[in-house]
Amino acid sequence: MRYQKAKNVLPPELLKEIQKYIQGESIYIPKPVHNKDGWGMKSGARLKISQRNEEIRASYSMGKTMDELSDEYFLAHETIRKIIYTK
Repeated sequence: MRYQKAKNVLPPELLKEIQKYIQGESIYIPKPVHNKDGWGMKSGARLKISQRNEEIRASYSMGKTMDELSDEYFLAHETIRKIIYTK
């Protein structure tokens, strides 16, 4: 995140209004909710985890036990169970 000078991006009237509440300090203005990317969307982590979970489900349906999957993927037995039984 890089900082912007308020006088360069805000209309003078809005800047004066904001100065009534805060002066000479940094302020964070978040994106609107509808503009936010979901967790892992930019980095690709969500896709990788989804693919991993599909592999786990496929391996389980082909006969691997939850304990084997837990050891193979370095996940807790309970996590493997949740992945297998949720869609």
